[in-house]
Amino acid sequence: MVSKVPTLSTPRFSVVVPAHRVQGYLRECLDSVLDQGFGDLELIVVDDASPDASAAIAVECAERDPRVQLVRLPARSGPGPARNIGADRATGTYVLFLDGDDLLLPGALETIAEALDAADDPDVLLFGHDRFDWWENVRPGGDDLTGDPLAVTVAAWNRVFRLGYWQERRLAFSDGAYEDVVPVRRATLTPGARTAVLDKACVRWRERRGGSFAKSPGREHFAVIGRYEELLAAADPADRARLVPHAAAHLLAVLDDPGRIAPRDRRDFFRGAARVYRTYATGTPVGAGEKALAASSFAAYEAQRKRASRREGITRRLARQKKKLRARAMRLSYRTDLRRPLDPRLAVYGAYWNRGISCNPAAIHAKARELAPHIRGVWVVSSRNKHRVPDGVEYVVEGSRRYWRTMARATYLINNSSFPGGFTKRPGQVYLQTHHGTPLKKMGLDQRRYPAGTHGISFQKVLDHTDQWDLSLSANPHSTEIWERVYPSTSYQSLEAGYPRNDVYFTAGKDEITGIREELGVADGRTVLLYAPTHRDYQKGFLPRLDLERFVRALGEEYVVLVRAHYFYGADAGLRAHPQLIDVTGHARVEDLCLAADALVTDYSSLMFDYACLDRPIVTYAPDWQAYRLARGTYFDLLSGRAGETPGAVARDEGELVEVFRDGGWNSEEAGALRAAFRARFCPYDDGGAAERVVRRVFLAS
Repeated sequence: MVSKVPTLSTPRFSVVVPAHRVQGYLRECLDSVLDQGFGDLELIVVDDASPDASAAIAVECAERDPRVQLVRLPARSGPGPARNIGADRATGTYVLFLDGDDLLLPGALETIAEALDAADDPDVLLFGHDRFDWWENVRPGGDDLTGDPLAVTVAAWNRVFRLGYWQERRLAFSDGAYEDVVPVRRATLTPGARTAVLDKACVRWRERRGGSFAKSPGREHFAVIGRYEELLAAADPADRARLVPHAAAHLLAVLDDPGRIAPRDRRDFFRGAARVYRTYATGTPVGAGEKALAASSFAAYEAQRKRASRREGITRRLARQKKKLRARAMRLSYRTDLRRPLDPRLAVYGAYWNRGISCNPAAIHAKARELAPHIRGVWVVSSRNKHRVPDGVEYVVEGSRRYWRTMARATYLINNSSFPGGFTKRPGQVYLQTHHGTPLKKMGLDQRRYPAGTHGISFQKVLDHTDQWDLSLSANPHSTEIWERVYPSTSYQSLEAGYPRNDVYFTAGKDEITGIREELGVADGRTVLLYAPTHRDYQKGFLPRLDLERFVRALGEEYVVLVRAHYFYGADAGLRAHPQLIDVTGHARVEDLCLAADALVTDYSSLMFDYACLDRPIVTYAPDWQAYRLARGTYFDLLSGRAGETPGAVARDEGELVEVFRDGGWNSEEAGALRAAFRARFCPYDDGGAAERVVRRVFLAS
């Protein structure tokens, strides 16, 4: 929990959470509110006579944090009345309704507060959301917040209401299903209502596998028809004309959701929706759905749905057939190219599963252009990453005709992961596997003991790929030992030359480093920390395990933090603008970021081994070390404090991390001694000349 912030005066936010049968989710929901960096809030949990442990969970939270109050209802009332009771208890300037199985995203309340300030305290502020399922797959919410507010998802949890406005207009949730339709719509339609929007996801809506109303088909869903009848009957002509198209869209969306309307009930639901539309619509119907409602023709609606479904089916079949024909043509062409002689002057490069020009292959490519200009280098990139290729660098798109031709003819193959498509390794081709980090976590065949992190890996395919290598690049004896065991094959030799990507740490001058910091927007005199946590197999999306804004506030204005999320999580870290936080996730060269940083803060990322080349402080922030070791396995105990295992100061929670910087532990003599031993073990071959050694060994045979 964050530090408690008792509110002696009116809190800015009242967060109301109705709770009924959400014991599996409620604790995470409440923590997502209480862990917000913005602490000026009260949290009102309304136990709707839940038969599970929901109330007990709320009691625990209330005992730990005075901002929490629990209201217990003697009998089940439903989410609408439960929210109303919570709103009656609210004392905040704004009220936010959050379902007990959903989450407030980190930094949401502060972002909302700033948006309210910028809009001069509107009556209603709508904001974005994302959604995640039981597999923790996160998807965008899909709302366009730049258009009509009535087109936004009809829900209580994607907006805040000024409490005075809520009370003045006597807004209240309905009793029964679709309880939020009437107050949400009325709040936006009310004459004189001041509505603002925040185009940023602030809530994560949970799609449950079962047990929720949205996953329970039945005639209870007909209630939404009555809600719109109530709304439209009370609306003035102008508001009615504005609302009808959105009402029609909502009703048809409910109709077409098999989780809500069973096939046997579709006709009756359509008739009810058509009755509402025909009663209140005044304009010309737009689109096939509205036209069917206007004609009250369920047959016409079903016919257009079937036509649309057939068109989609035909389009999919044609796409599949086209793909098969293209693949067949590719295979025939590839077989032809495999019979042509190898090009002794052609090298093909790849990195990070075709994400762009980076890592060891990029450093080798650059050095080869200098020392072996007769070698033509061609990169493999995916179609969605080809924009990352710098001018003057030749590339082919994976799976294209040119890709297969290049793979068939190239004499040299250099990659830090693998080439796509299952190419045929030809006699005479030289394949250099550079890898992309020193192994802390279990790799290769060692992953078999940790199935949570394998994601369906075929270990036979891993071995087949290993048998294609001729050379396996190693940065240190530890890596050589691990690679030879977990990628067993007699086909390759270890090339203990150091990591070419690390050469820049020995060759970059002061002016170059100053230029990088200026390019990043770092002012003179600031201490720069690079925060670069790694990917976790048990976590979907980038969820930093510390409140970054609270962290930089605690350190003071002299610190700037560069935040780099793992590339598995996308092109940005989703940070809110802050003068001491710079999102560098999309920066092309992590080496530049390391050069710019005075210290590295990381958890289990292999970046620590590279950064050690700079002989600058490394702080290990490992709040979930035990979970990570159990899920993925590690080759040594990073937190042991032993020389050669721990690279510097260690923090296990946010408070310890702040203290490490406040008391100077991050740059202490003890930390320096640990760093020296770590550097000696893992950077013995790195000296600024690794790329040249590799180029001479591979291309110049020296």
